[in-house]
Amino acid sequence: MGTPVEPTFSRSALAPGLLGAVILLGGLALLDSESYIIIRYAVSILALIICVFAVQSKAYLWLIALVPIAVLWNPIVVIELHGQGWVSAQFIAALVFIIVGVRTKVPVHQ
Repeated sequence: MGTPVEPTFSRSALAPGLLGAVILLGGLALLDSESYIIIRYAVSILALIICVFAVQSKAYLWLIALVPIAVLWNPIVVIELHGQGWVSAQFIAALVFIIVGVRTKVPVHQ
């Protein structure tokens, strides 16, 4: 047997991407309550964390999808959105989190 090869990349954005998707889908139950501010904090912070990993992997095109998520779910300057469009935005953002988490490969520095 040969010696194992050191990995050249890691999927650092996978955990925050999956966590963000779970939070977004779980947050559908809290859409019209006061507790939704917790969902806003979590989603915007996780979107910014994934933005950092996208920049580290030089996958700048993912920022086109991640920055609007960080802005729309921003808990400090709240953009009030309601209705079916906001519900579908939750699903789209969860899908973006999963896709970016799976596709982003951050190089490992030795």
